[in-house]
Amino acid sequence: MPTATLVQRVLGSKTLAALTTPHDVDRYLELVNPMWAAREVRAQVLEVRRETRGEHPVATIRLQPTATWRGHRAGQHVQVGVEVPGARRTTRCFTIASAASEPGEPIELTVRAHAEGLVSRYLVEEAQPGLVVHLSQAQGDFTLTESPATPTNNHLLYVTGGSGITPAMSHVRTLLRDGYDGHAGRKVTFLHYARSAEDQIFAEELQRIAWADNGVRVHLRHGDDVFSEAALRRLVPDFRDTDTWACGPAGMMQLVVDAYAGSPRLRTEHFKLTTVPGAGGSAEGEVSFTRSGAGAANTGASLLEQAEALGLTPEFGCRMGICFSCVSRKSEGTVRNVLTGEESSLPDEDVRICVSAPVGDCAVDL
Repeated sequence: MPTATLVQRVLGSKTLAALTTPHDVDRYLELVNPMWAAREVRAQVLEVRRETRGEHPVATIRLQPTATWRGHRAGQHVQVGVEVPGARRTTRCFTIASAASEPGEPIELTVRAHAEGLVSRYLVEEAQPGLVVHLSQAQGDFTLTESPATPTNNHLLYVTGGSGITPAMSHVRTLLRDGYDGHAGRKVTFLHYARSAEDQIFAEELQRIAWADNGVRVHLRHGDDVFSEAALRRLVPDFRDTDTWACGPAGMMQLVVDAYAGSPRLRTEHFKLTTVPGAGGSAEGEVSFTRSGAGAANTGASLLEQAEALGLTPEFGCRMGICFSCVSRKSEGTVRNVLTGEESSLPDEDVRICVSAPVGDCAVDL
């Protein structure tokens, strides 16, 4: 058995966990070396590269995870927790931009610094090599199904906008790294929309891909050249019958979904919360957070927002219903999922408070 594997098994054993009670073994390992872990995943910043500057700068953060990292499939995302000075550990979700990784291999996150984004601003503006961050294992099913190992004649289409380019780049980088052959009858159309040429992420790399003889066609649209069904049809006449991955701002994504008219060939990923119209809760009744004793009139906002308005600080990650960091027990009442509009009145059920809005009276263990 390889030494590294043996060490991992020892560190992760129940016997060692019992000996280190009341603290988890990872707490002691972290004191010795932040990159030692038995179960948790942490990562050290290796490099920070500027992609764009301006009002909302973008940077690529290269990370070396601990040996506990199980790798990722192209298109998946990860929760990143940082110890921001003056704040508790704060967690947000970011798509992995690099090609699919094996256990323990480095990964890259390409992050845009938003004015309201505590974690994104910290990573882009403050992160330096040597910084250690906390990671989840890779998550999500916006994944690549095509590979040189499973060759087909499929035409793959990517429609992305802004930061939504990152999962598509992970797909394309994986295909090209693993020997994707455009001469075998397969081809990729990569259509991306950015606010301006200066805001274009991965500009030089995309230019190299476009110039290479690899079967990948790159189309970059800037400024007022916005997505339309007519423009997509000119590029790919049979787009509704083409395997498509789309990711971008909510407005663009709605246009894409409308253009595909329910086609099962479309896969979508939203990097901002997109709610169903009228899917919020009703502004009636009372909301009670039983553990803290806090409560107030129901405003119809999500349970997370109402808890924060009362001064509570529940755990959360993505605020989009993806990472399940905010799951809490609802003891009574009805909640409506703001993403789907579905309601549930089951007693003692676990709900994602970031995407669950109370309908009338509701009690949650917070």
